[in-house]
Amino acid sequence: MVSWGWASLAGIAADRSVPALLLKIGRYPLHSGGVAVVRTLGRLGVPVYAVTEDRWTPTAVSRYCAGRFVWRVTGREEPEHLVALLRSVAERIGHRTVVVPADDEAAVLVAEHAESLAPWFFLPAVPAGLPRELASKQRLFELCRRHDVPTPATAFPASAAEVAAFAQTATFPVVVKDAEPWVRRRAPVAGHTTVVRDARGLLAMIPASGRPGVILQEYIPREHAQDWFTHLYCDANSDCLCMFTGVKVRSWPPHSGASAASYHLANPELAQLTAGFCKKVGFRGIGDLDWRLDLRDGNYKLVDFNPRMGNQFRLFETAQGVDVVRALHLDLTGRPVPPGAVPDGRWLFVEHIDGFARLAYRGTSGYPAAPPPVARARGRGGRELAWLAADDPLPFLAMLPRLAGGSRSSRRHAKGGAR
Repeated sequence: MVSWGWASLAGIAADRSVPALLLKIGRYPLHSGGVAVVRTLGRLGVPVYAVTEDRWTPTAVSRYCAGRFVWRVTGREEPEHLVALLRSVAERIGHRTVVVPADDEAAVLVAEHAESLAPWFFLPAVPAGLPRELASKQRLFELCRRHDVPTPATAFPASAAEVAAFAQTATFPVVVKDAEPWVRRRAPVAGHTTVVRDARGLLAMIPASGRPGVILQEYIPREHAQDWFTHLYCDANSDCLCMFTGVKVRSWPPHSGASAASYHLANPELAQLTAGFCKKVGFRGIGDLDWRLDLRDGNYKLVDFNPRMGNQFRLFETAQGVDVVRALHLDLTGRPVPPGAVPDGRWLFVEHIDGFARLAYRGTSGYPAAPPPVARARGRGGRELAWLAADDPLPFLAMLPRLAGGSRSSRRHAKGGAR
């Protein structure tokens, strides 16, 4: 059974007078999560506006997009300039608006300038500096250690010489990530989570001078790991009004990137671990956390905490029609968030990358954490496609020519990931 995005929405009493704004920093027009934000609120009758790269991105052409604001920003601008742009958007919308950050930079921006933005926007009452801490790989590691949350062993080199010293004694592969939010826009080294196989490959990535701006993290071998993630919405008391757990089946780039195929599976232990951590640090709003279950010691290890919606959030929709973006809008406008559960066996596929991911995963177990009952339940829980929707076909059609332009690079990644 394919879910085209309709749900029983009788239990959701959204305030349709309050619009929403999808906020992005940087340029990545092939963003299925942005399309999902516009659709999920638009189907409730909420007017949804979007910051887009141009007039013809998939998000911009959605029937549910009430208006688009073309920003030609790169993420290298000063925050004050971006805040001024946000205020101009608010004036054009003409109504106080719920902001839905699509990336870490957007979440950091609105949190750190929440006081000045409050007259125009509804925002979670998160401590101003917390999203930056959570998005920072080093600060997240320190928070995990402080609150006894397992996390992979991590090094924070301050120079190319320290990277070289690390490479002499390290056990490869290692995971390389840009250390701080905004770095991947202004001076990226890794660009995205990268698995490096040997010392030569690591040293080739690192600039010869200046601070490397990366972290070096323990790699948990695929044969000894399961990739899990949690999506949640926390209210002003840091209580989780909704909490979802899922398994990443395939990712792109292979084994280290964004989810290409995933399914829901209730995991009370992981849900409790996540909720406890959010409560301890005082998090509020939408969170997307990546965990790796290390089968060698049985610990779920926190890999990333994204203080905003995740690209695959539409995997999780309760029988009452609640997902984390709808929960955000309901809570910030003073409406109740109906409780409910997601049926096990619900899947989500991101079409434009899952084809390449399937090639890369040839000969490997695509879903190591999928027990037989869930594999059999695939039809019962339903499946959602990230792009294709019968009630909103234009984003899928707008995605295709942009995908064709990048398909050669994607095929090279697929061949490399299959090794």
